[in-house]
Amino acid sequence: MNNIIDKIEEANLIGRGGAGFPTARKWRMVKEAEGSPKYVVSNASEGELGLHKDIHILKKYPEMVFKGMVLAMDYIGTKEAYFNFNEKYYLLVKWKIRRLIKKYNKLGYNFTVYQEHPSYIGGEETALLNAIEGKKVQPRSKPPYPVVCGLFCKPTIINNIETFFNVAQVAEGKYEKKRFCCINGPVRKPGVYHVPEDMKLDEVLKSTKNWPKFKFFVQVGGSSSGPVYHYNQLHKQILSGAGSLEVYPATTTPREILTKWFKFYAEESCGKCTPCREGSYQLYELIKKSGAIKWKEIMQIVETMEKTSFCGLGYSIGKPVKSYLKNVLKKKI
Repeated sequence: MNNIIDKIEEANLIGRGGAGFPTARKWRMVKEAEGSPKYVVSNASEGELGLHKDIHILKKYPEMVFKGMVLAMDYIGTKEAYFNFNEKYYLLVKWKIRRLIKKYNKLGYNFTVYQEHPSYIGGEETALLNAIEGKKVQPRSKPPYPVVCGLFCKPTIINNIETFFNVAQVAEGKYEKKRFCCINGPVRKPGVYHVPEDMKLDEVLKSTKNWPKFKFFVQVGGSSSGPVYHYNQLHKQILSGAGSLEVYPATTTPREILTKWFKFYAEESCGKCTPCREGSYQLYELIKKSGAIKWKEIMQIVETMEKTSFCGLGYSIGKPVKSYLKNVLKKKI
């Protein structure tokens, strides 16, 4: 199975969990790392607003996900894998999953299911490892990285289920450089689509018959941390690593969208670091107050969180807020 890594590299496959790390490079690092047993972890956490592609894949293509995981296990020389599920997802697909686990158990592969309470931080790879190990669901310091010191301090491959689906496609010679994208909002045909990853955003909406008849703006990637673009900018932006497109009518008020984002961040902060814990709380409290939005105070907190938060949950808040100000409100603070 060593040739699978060459095929993955040739396909230029990158991870679909958000970081965009080259899949072949990650797998090679785990194979070369010292330590045994090694582990494969499939992550179907998907705790961010607007994302539901993983459950779509699990319902339609669970066999492909398992095939990709087995290819990873064979490549690094292990029989040990953990399948992390958003617990709500597991309830919907558990019979298919149990049947596949039973099938591979007979072939000597050991799959352990871990059901995670849905959370944004639970999708962060080291927080996920802590959760599986029964520890507090908070991110670890890096380095060391999971490829060297992952689950139970052993070298570990962690990939999103879409990545394992793509690996199986690569192995079968069917990979077409597409990715799953959730289209949400007041559109004609919301849902999950499998579209070319180099397609421009306006083409994605038009080809799926979801181009609105009203003025709008779009949040790309995830409906809490993704950047925001005005509809007249979409011909310049490529889908690339984005897992979702959320359409908002131009009549959406700043208070409405900021409340959505800040409430999510306040609820999802794991509490590990002060900038994120206190900053997300203060942002939500600020936007709940009546009267004019205090943009200067908001931006001071946002920039502090960007610069000093421990992990991506805290420092990602700047992307949606700043792009919304620039591209939709045309404001400088």
